[in-house]
Amino acid sequence: MIDALLLGAGAGIGLLLVVRGVVPSRPSLAEALAQLRRSPGPEPEVVSGEQGGFASRLGLPLARLAGRGRPEGLLWVRVRRDLAVLGRGPERHLAEKVTLALFGLLLVPACAALLALAGAGLPLAVPLWAAVLLALGGFFLPDLGIHAEAEGRRRDFRHALSSFLDLVVIALAGGGGVETALADAASVGEGWAFDELRRSLDEARIARQSPWLALDRLGAGLGIAELGELAASVGLAGSEGAKVRASLSAKAVSLRTHQLAEAETAAQVATERMSLPVVLLFAGFLCFIAFPAIERVLAGL
Repeated sequence: MIDALLLGAGAGIGLLLVVRGVVPSRPSLAEALAQLRRSPGPEPEVVSGEQGGFASRLGLPLARLAGRGRPEGLLWVRVRRDLAVLGRGPERHLAEKVTLALFGLLLVPACAALLALAGAGLPLAVPLWAAVLLALGGFFLPDLGIHAEAEGRRRDFRHALSSFLDLVVIALAGGGGVETALADAASVGEGWAFDELRRSLDEARIARQSPWLALDRLGAGLGIAELGELAASVGLAGSEGAKVRASLSAKAVSLRTHQLAEAETAAQVATERMSLPVVLLFAGFLCFIAFPAIERVLAGL
C-alpha cells in the first residue's frame, strides 16, 4: 500500500512539473510594470551546452555523439529559426531533447519494476509502448516550448520594426538616401531587435552588399516575413529609384493595426476563458440551492 502511494505521489509530482514547464505561470501586474520600466540590458550571447542547465550538461555527450559536429542537422528548419530568435545554440537544445527522451524512456521501466516488486505485474507490451511514447514526447517537448517563446520575441521584433520604419521615413523626408536612412534608423533604437538590424546592416556594409539583401536574409533567418517585405520595398528604391517613403509609412501603419488586432483578439480570448469558471460556479450554486428539493423528491419515490 505504501509503495503504491509513493508511486502515485511521484507520478503526480512529475506530471505537475511537466505542466509547470509547458505552461509557466504568468507574472503579476506589478512584475510586468517593473519589467516595462527596467532599462534594457546587454543582448544575451548564444550559450553553449556547457552553460545550460542540468539537462544540457547531462545530455551533452550524447548530443555531440549524435550530431557529430553538426547538431543543427538533426533539427527542423523551424526549430533552427526559433533558436536563432532566442539566441541559443543548437547543441544545447539537442542536449535537452536527448535528456528528456532518456528520462521518458527510463521512467516507465522504473515504475514497472516498482510495481513488480509490489506484486502487481504488467504485460511486457504495456511498459514497452509507454516507454517509446514517453521518449518521443520528451524528445519533441522542448521544440514546443521554444516555439512559444520565440513567437513572443517575434511579436516584440514586429513592434520594434514599426518604430524602425517610422524612423526610416523621417530620415528619407530629411533628404537622406536609402542606405543612410536605414543606418541612421537602426543606430537610434535600443533592444535586441535594433541590435539585430544594426548587426545585419554592418555586415552588409563590410561585405559591400546591398542593405536590402541583408534585411531579407535576416528576415528569412528569424522567420519574420515583414522584414522580407521591407527588403523588397527598399530594394525598389535602391535599384530602380522608386519613391517608397509613402509605402514605408503605410507599412508601419499596417503593422501597428495588425498588432492592435492581435492584442484585441488575445483580450477577447482571455475574456472567454474567464467565463468558464463563472459558469461552473453558477452551476454549483444552483445545485446547492436545488439539492434539498431533489433529495426530498428522490426520497419520496
